[in-house]
Amino acid sequence: MAKEHPILETQDLTIRFGGHVAVDGVSASFERGSLTAIVGPNGAGKTTYFNLISGQLSATSGAVLLNGEAITRMSVPERTDRGIGRAFQLTNLFPTLSVRENVRLVAQAKARKGFDLFSVAESHVELLERADHVLAEVRLIDKAEQTVAALPHGDQRKLEVALLIALGSQVLMFDEPTAGMSVDEVPVILDLIRKLKSDMDRTILLVEHKMDVIRSLADRIIVLHNGALVADGEPADVIALPVVQEAYLGKAPDTSETAAAPEVA
Repeated sequence: MAKEHPILETQDLTIRFGGHVAVDGVSASFERGSLTAIVGPNGAGKTTYFNLISGQLSATSGAVLLNGEAITRMSVPERTDRGIGRAFQLTNLFPTLSVRENVRLVAQAKARKGFDLFSVAESHVELLERADHVLAEVRLIDKAEQTVAALPHGDQRKLEVALLIALGSQVLMFDEPTAGMSVDEVPVILDLIRKLKSDMDRTILLVEHKMDVIRSLADRIIVLHNGALVADGEPADVIALPVVQEAYLGKAPDTSETAAAPEVA
């Protein structure tokens, strides 16, 4: 029996801007049902690596594969159509429409029924049912009739997740999901990501600075430094590596039992 391909893989992925190598030959594979945190100091190449996977940037060399298929030269919409969904960097919401209509329009586009802003919502009963199912999953069903502009920041981010689910995304990419959130909003988003993680058909990639968030969610940590992959493994093992502590603390790690884990900068 042929071995199943990783759902997502990068092979020697590289991008250069003039003489600067922002991502330097990064090879990594991501299995279905896993949550991988991508960490590193500022300027390490984390967001650039995300951009290469989701298609906002084109690689200088190397490859991105989804379910074994090369998608390296595909556009962002083509990658989205094949199952890569990204949230929490660019907001793609319709602020004057209701929460339900935002999800309904995405479900309509996914169903290949046309992206018609002027269609009568009541004529799409099955799409509205799908929208309500997704809103219930992200705990926004009670706000279905509110306009997006009226939502607090945390709920807008939950809606972005709802749009990815409505698109049927297999790979969910979260770029600093807790950035800009109040103390009260952070646990709500973390619980939502934890719930998504429980669905073993979804694969999650997470760029995050807060080590407590990473510890609570990640099955695996990848560390980028100066654009290169310098560590890859289980969270406890990776956090303890000298190269990781040196990257964040600027010194060899304290091996005493009371030493604090490094905070990702």
